[in-house]
Amino acid sequence: MRRRSRAAEVLAAALLLALSAACGSRLPESDFGHDDRTPVPRASAPLRVGIITSATSPVGGSAFTGPRDGAKAWFDRLDARGGIDGRRVEVRLCDDGGSGVGNNECVHRLVEEDKVVALVATTALDYAGASRVSSAGVPDIGGQPIGGAYDTYPHLYGIYGSRAPRDGTPGWDGKLYGGTEVYRYFRREHGARTAAVVSYNQSASAAYARLVERGLRAEGYKVVTEQVDFALPNFRAVAADLKEQGADLVFDAVDSHGNARLCQAMDEVGAHVTAKVTNVQNWASTVPDDYKDAPRCRNALWATGSSRNYDDTGHPAVREFREATKDLKTHSQWQLEGWAAARWFTDAARSCAKTGITRACVDAYMNRSEGYTAGGLLLPVEFERRAEPPRTLRTCLSVARWQDGRGWVGQGDMNRTCFVVPQLAYEP
Repeated sequence: MRRRSRAAEVLAAALLLALSAACGSRLPESDFGHDDRTPVPRASAPLRVGIITSATSPVGGSAFTGPRDGAKAWFDRLDARGGIDGRRVEVRLCDDGGSGVGNNECVHRLVEEDKVVALVATTALDYAGASRVSSAGVPDIGGQPIGGAYDTYPHLYGIYGSRAPRDGTPGWDGKLYGGTEVYRYFRREHGARTAAVVSYNQSASAAYARLVERGLRAEGYKVVTEQVDFALPNFRAVAADLKEQGADLVFDAVDSHGNARLCQAMDEVGAHVTAKVTNVQNWASTVPDDYKDAPRCRNALWATGSSRNYDDTGHPAVREFREATKDLKTHSQWQLEGWAAARWFTDAARSCAKTGITRACVDAYMNRSEGYTAGGLLLPVEFERRAEPPRTLRTCLSVARWQDGRGWVGQGDMNRTCFVVPQLAYEP
């Protein structure tokens, strides 16, 4: 069983990056040359882990903080229960500001100065320091694959796994591959036949839209393309055409604010669809506020991903997460995935307790990860270095839809919602 492809989320985040113009230079290689694989000298000394987050970035202060908050909640709970083999986990946070310069500074501080044993739940808009993390042999556990780093470097273990060689080049000869399982799901399970893709007249937005269009056409959809002006978008005209074309599904390559405006316009003109499909980054409890002016479209929101619905409190691992995070003002799927990443590190560290919790030992555990699920929170994760890209894969996905008064309602068993689908190439 295999985690679903992250092509959509990778390119959606790349779109945010392009729309926000965040960039930066790198620190000298000499700043990152030291490789510390030795254990902490005193058995009672705390274990240091680092969490790099683009907490302040051009795309908004809360856009990337979910994984950090989930991981921090896990470690707080872990320390309250005695830590790992009696050792407290000392979490060092670093906000890279969403820039390459800031990211390199965070890597330098955490890896070289603080000498963390691992990074956990990295969520960086521009992971410029990824090669330095890899060169230092520091395991980066459960990071969000916003760019191509987790399909490029060894010692980096993204939250959804990877089949790429990870030899310093992204994917296979610079290309990554994504599946069509989301489109297959809506066609088979809900009879969808016509899908619309809405984008801005901006290069990154248009490129992402083309990838979605390719996947939809590969699954036999009639595809309606809609493009709006980035500076002065006329979403009402788009919504009217969606109604005229009889679209069953709506996918988009626009930002969160644009999504809310599109939904409002759809309600205003009476454009009713089977699903307005979003991704894991928007799978959150903030839906009522984000879409407050679009009640019909709001209740047509569907999300797909590779982790168990954070509202599925009937599952013991989700219930544990929700209990530990009950004081947070909002909840999200990214928080749950950050929690799962911290649990992953903890399992790795516990396996090393007898011989010494070092970077090398934790990395060896991660490299052997086969079918890891974080107690059922994730679809089984694998790291398999394939020399050639797969043509097809059996991929599974987690699906939920928003319902007022109930929140995100899961749609079937994520471990059984699986399809054998083609893998389409794209550039990160």
